[in-house]
Amino acid sequence: MKHLHFSFKKPSKRQLEKFALNSAIILLGNALAASATAFFIVPLGFVMGGTTGLGILIRNLLDHYATVSPNLTNWIVNITVYAANIALFIVGAIMLGKKFAAATLAGTLLYPAFMSVFNLLNGVYANAHEGVTLGESLNNPMLACIFGGILFGLGIGIVVRVGASTGGTDIPPLILHKYFGTPVSISLWCIDGFVILLQFAAWPYVTIANILYGVVITLITSVIISKVSPIGMRRTQVKIISKNYLEIRDMILNKISRGVTVLYGQTGYLQEDCHMLLTVISHRQLVRLKSEVQKIDPEAFMTVSEVSEVRGKGFHSDGVDFLMKEDRMIIPPEELKKPHGKD
Repeated sequence: MKHLHFSFKKPSKRQLEKFALNSAIILLGNALAASATAFFIVPLGFVMGGTTGLGILIRNLLDHYATVSPNLTNWIVNITVYAANIALFIVGAIMLGKKFAAATLAGTLLYPAFMSVFNLLNGVYANAHEGVTLGESLNNPMLACIFGGILFGLGIGIVVRVGASTGGTDIPPLILHKYFGTPVSISLWCIDGFVILLQFAAWPYVTIANILYGVVITLITSVIISKVSPIGMRRTQVKIISKNYLEIRDMILNKISRGVTVLYGQTGYLQEDCHMLLTVISHRQLVRLKSEVQKIDPEAFMTVSEVSEVRGKGFHSDGVDFLMKEDRMIIPPEELKKPHGKD
């Protein structure tokens, strides 16, 4: 009988550190989003999008059309979030794969769990302050609306930044982005806007003011997510034209540790052949790159622009995977113009 041998590759120290960091970010992001909901949004009667918005809608409908005990009312939002998150998680696991499912499972359960904990803490705070919750103690609904939107957007944004999700209605935007390239922030805004419009079903229990506050929260959340989220991770693209392009190329590869592409062109006025270097770097590397280029060629022509997304082999956060061991020949433009074959 043949024996089956299973090999297990021990994760490297870097992989373990990255896993620990990502886990901490997922934990923090879910805690921030849940705190915004439990402390500033739900207690003040604001509406919002997402699965939390669906929970708020069901709570308002039951309060308006049925007699529900106060204790049960306080948990309706949490129960709805749990149910909706699990359903959307299953869809996301099918559409986005096992890796996404593994990274999102924690968020699917953590967000409503944190909401339950923060609801209890908010109740403790209210008991100690004559029934006034933390958000109500601000005595400023707009301040609570703005701060809640910032916290909620920041929480979701940093979770999505590591390729995970807090679960709920931020899963459909990720599916749309994968298959159609739709920006996550725009899709999320549309879905949340639709959920907010559904709140009119509980009219007149829900006031126009609360719905408008919900619109403000959604707008703030979308802006914060677009700034923090990695879907559309911003990088700096630099184009450099210089006679010392070979020296600048080696500097980018060896000192900046980034890839570089040599483009061949022609000047517009004198119609002289020239070389242009194209590289994509992080924002923090820009200052060093400009300084190094100035040292090599003070007259170098350089343009700097921001790109919304970088994909493909050869680019990652730690730079290129190689250092130049030897000089590589760059074929000048005049050689490229010669026809192939025998002279």
